[in-house]
Amino acid sequence: MHGATFRHQQPAPGRALPRKPAQRGASRMVAKEPLSVRMPKPNFSAIKRVLWPVLLLVLGFGTYEAAQRLLPYADRPIARISVQGELSYISQQAVQQRIAPYVESSFFTVDLAGMRAELEKMPWIAHAEVRRVWPDTVTISLEEQLPVARWGDEALLNNQGQAFTPRELANYENLPQLVGPQRAQEDVMQRYQMLSQMLRPLGFSVARLELRERGSWFITTGVNNTGQSIEILLGRDHLVEKMRRFVTIYDKSLKDQIANISRIDLRYSNGLAVAWREPVAPATDKTVA
Repeated sequence: MHGATFRHQQPAPGRALPRKPAQRGASRMVAKEPLSVRMPKPNFSAIKRVLWPVLLLVLGFGTYEAAQRLLPYADRPIARISVQGELSYISQQAVQQRIAPYVESSFFTVDLAGMRAELEKMPWIAHAEVRRVWPDTVTISLEEQLPVARWGDEALLNNQGQAFTPRELANYENLPQLVGPQRAQEDVMQRYQMLSQMLRPLGFSVARLELRERGSWFITTGVNNTGQSIEILLGRDHLVEKMRRFVTIYDKSLKDQIANISRIDLRYSNGLAVAWREPVAPATDKTVA
């Protein structure tokens, strides 16, 4: 028999040895998470959405019930009415009489809105504020109308150009008279204030200001130092420009002749026209035969 000889062959230089195949079925060790982490967390948002309205409802109902039980012990009759404000045209007695039906209510049940509306129906009251003061007082703050002019023959205008109608109109004949369409009260008042301011340095006041139907403005001045008044026709527009022109010409040419002027017409683009008073004929003595 021939013997077999086995030789261990060295790998050739530069050739890599074959790798051992990886063992199959092997797995890495994984750390287990705590049970509290792996369990799903409860969602309280839905519970909160339902719980809050219920709690608010219960709280509101409890507050209402408590108020109803305590109200008879806390509510009192109104014992004092405090009227505040500078009153020149109405008396506190008139105010007290006006709100007498409301004072019969108790502190919590008195109708403050109705009391305020009733007070503002009084012609001389421009604005009223009414509030409760614990435990049994109602405080009233009043703002009276400030009459600035007469509006036609039947009303007065306040400084805001709002008309009101007191009973004692005959006592205010000394106020200037403003006339115009009913819708133009505020506009007429604003024009009056502006024209009065421009005429005052000349020694004139506005006794009557009229806005006519076609939009033309007409002024009657108050009696000046000569004992006479003057009519001024302004036309429809550019009132400030026309008044400035009048002031300039008056200082230069008309001031010394003012006693003889009855009307000044400013309805021109760059001038004015003057109407002179007729001379008064001297009185003659009558002889009786």
